[in-house]
Amino acid sequence: MGEEASLGAPANEFELIERLTAPSDMTVAAARALKGDVVILGAGGKMGTSLALLIHRSLAAAQAPYRVMCVSRFSDAGTAMTLGRAGVRTIACDLMNRKDLERLPDAPNVLYLVGSKFGASSNPAYTWAINTILPAAVAERYRSSRIVALSTGNVYPFVSPDTGGATEDTPPDPVGEYAQSCLGRERVLTYMSQTHATPMALVRLNYASDLRYGVLVDLAQQLAAGNPVSVVMGYVNTSWQGDANRVLLQAFDICSSPPSVLNLTGPDVVSVRATAGELARVMGLPGPRFDGVEGPTALLSNATRCWTLFGSPSVTTAMLTEWTGQWVASGGPTIGKPTHFEVRNGQF
Repeated sequence: MGEEASLGAPANEFELIERLTAPSDMTVAAARALKGDVVILGAGGKMGTSLALLIHRSLAAAQAPYRVMCVSRFSDAGTAMTLGRAGVRTIACDLMNRKDLERLPDAPNVLYLVGSKFGASSNPAYTWAINTILPAAVAERYRSSRIVALSTGNVYPFVSPDTGGATEDTPPDPVGEYAQSCLGRERVLTYMSQTHATPMALVRLNYASDLRYGVLVDLAQQLAAGNPVSVVMGYVNTSWQGDANRVLLQAFDICSSPPSVLNLTGPDVVSVRATAGELARVMGLPGPRFDGVEGPTALLSNATRCWTLFGSPSVTTAMLTEWTGQWVASGGPTIGKPTHFEVRNGQF
């Protein structure tokens, strides 16, 4: 556990971003080992900005002469401005446009963060196109690079909390079209990796939190609004976004052909009921009301391999829970993108 866990909650958004993107010995070493530029595809999403800034700052600390280049539609101009002010190059691009994709700069290291989740039920054709056709095109374009591709624990079946979560050896059994399309993305990338001998890592992420979004924010906001908390998905995983960023940078070390697979989430099986109670305590609220009953299974991943390879998380689940409660109770900004972690039928 790192120094971060001994600190109080970030006081404001500036301090939050500083914590999320501060280099560590591990990230500096990983940046030095990149041996070239990094392209981040889909950098305009929830994770992209802090991940890009972490890599940029780690490269600077390593005195490595490489660049971070962020690619997205950048529908939010503020994201591009934040990155640009920090010295990160931004490239506005519609990746589904093959001409735009072909014009992108070469780089030996590619982080692939593109995906479509919400709205999958109402527009499944778009979801499948983004999650399966686009990865094939990107893998063809960057067939000579190393690719770390973000996937999701949704590709796994629901498991009993007593198991500790699905491991990388658990056979996928996705629930719903979104999760099925994510498994499709993995299969397409695996095929392209084998066809071109492209080293890849498929990182199955479950619910990173940076205080502005995440499972814990969802729970805290329900409590603050006086609403009952659903416990039909009675257990979850979550991790500090700063630790998730660090692992994604380090994951270039495990790229292989065929791709390696890595679960990325916190080390704990988190009880929604108990965590809601703890959040209520931190926020100074009455004990929570609950809706439904816990099912016998939940969407859970076991990230033992991740933390064995890349060092323990710097922020524990208990500390992240306390930070989140303090952040929401004090009116800290959130981005208004709930995780919908409680969904059991796969319809997002």
